Order: sequence, then C-alpha cells, then structure tokens
Amino acid sequence: MAFKQKIRRTLRPAGKTAQAILRWKRFSFNDAAPVFGNSKPKSGSHLLLQILNGFTQIMPYRYVAADPIRTIKYEGGRRSTEEILTDLKRVPNGVIGWGYVDATKENTSFLTEGGRVNYFIYRDPRDMLVSQVFFATDMHGDHGMHDYYNSLPDFGARLNVAITGIDKDEFKMVSVKQRYEGVFQWLEQKHVMCIRFEDLINNRDVTLNAMLDEVEKTGYKIPTPREKALSVLTDAIQPKKSHTFRSGKTGGWKQHFTEEHKKLFIDVSGDLLERLGYEKNNDW
Repeated sequence: MAFKQKIRRTLRPAGKTAQAILRWKRFSFNDAAPVFGNSKPKSGSHLLLQILNGFTQIMPYRYVAADPIRTIKYEGGRRSTEEILTDLKRVPNGVIGWGYVDATKENTSFLTEGGRVNYFIYRDPRDMLVSQVFFATDMHGDHGMHDYYNSLPDFGARLNVAITGIDKDEFKMVSVKQRYEGVFQWLEQKHVMCIRFEDLINNRDVTLNAMLDEVEKTGYKIPTPREKALSVLTDAIQPKKSHTFRSGKTGGWKQHFTEEHKKLFIDVSGDLLERLGYEKNNDW
C-alpha cells in the first residue's frame, strides 16, 4: 500500500498539470497570483483546502499541493526556520500551497511579498480544543498525545489537559493561551486575510466573496463570472470528504464543556475569547 501511494504521489503533479492544461487550454500558469492557505491545526484547514481546490476550477492554477508545509515534524519536534522557508519557496509556479506555518519574520517576509495572496483560518478556541481531543484520541494513532489521552479515564479529563497543556516525560503540549499566541501574530499581518472558521460555515457567501476579492486586489481578474465562481466554491465545500471530519459545526463545545471546564479555561486563557471577538466578557 505504501508503495502504491508513493507511485501515485510521484505521478500526481504531472497528471494534475495535464488536467489543468486541458481545462484551461494553456501551458503557462503564471498569470494568477501565488496563493498560500494557512492554519493552526484543528482550526479548519481542510475546509480551507477544499476551497483552494475549488480555486483550480475557476482560475488557471495547475493544482493544490498534496502535502502541507509543517512547522512540527511528524515524529515530534520543530522543523528549522531554513527547512520551512525552503519548502515555501519550492511550491511550483501555478500551484497553490498550504500548511501550518508560524508568523516568523522569515515566513511573513516571503509570503507577504507584493502580488501574493495569503489566507489564515482560525477557530473558536473551545471548539478547537474539543476537535483536537477527539482527533488525537480516536482518529490519529500517531498523534503525540494519543497514548496519554487514552490513559486518562474520560473525555473531561482529556479536555482539562488540552486546556492547561502538559510537560510530563515525553508528552509536551502548550496551553490554549500559548497556542493562540501564534494566531494573534497572523492577525497582526497586514497582507494576510484572516478568516474565521465560523464565518465559512455561517456566513459563507460573504466570506467567499471576500476571498475572491483578495485575489483581485493583486490586479488579476478572475476569468470565471463571480456568481458562477461562488457556486463552484460552494459545491467544493464537502466536509464529510475530509478524513479528519467529525462534525463540521460551530459551537459544539457547549456539549462538552462543564462548568468546571469553563472555569479552568478562563483561569488559563484570561481574556482570550474577548480579544478574538468570540465573547464580550467571561460570563459565558
């Protein structure tokens, strides 16, 4: 199976490029602006990825990169600044890149060069935590927290750890407050369109329109009429096709947060929800 997957991944760029040539009746794919879609884990990256795949149907892009550019290695530990920047620069012309990268000076300097388009998606921290616990416990056996979560008696205990973070033996994970420091760093970037996961679910047309406007701010005119483009992107959003799909809803945290969880979250995160605009105060 691994060998077959390797062969498919090797042949994929050529096959996708051939499809794009036939679709767009061209050999050059340098007209449309370079696009990079970015996220924190468990914050809607695969929803964003489906939209980016929709982009290839309405604008002349070759394809969306198969693999994300990561800050954290699969086996644990952080990748070097040089490795990440090299990967960003290696995304071929006409190919849409995506990943989970931090707002370092090096990354932002490259990604926000003139003529580029950047999207960063983030999510209500409470829903993100619930999603992360389910994913690490039940869906991803290689996740760094899989064994530890499964050693705990129930979901509530796991959610406590997700909120506070942990630094015990080989298990290391930052608190929810520390996790969102990276989100604020992207929110401060002038040339990055930051998107709430909730807006793509509950205010979809307005958000998709804004994403298309972001492309045209570079001076490039999208060849597909806007109404048709919106229809294509809407059809491209099919959460159940994502291998990490669980609910695809907003506000699901309400089913899992007890009063004790709420108190712990507030104690650890302070005014995080207010700063992100999810709550007006800590009385939620």
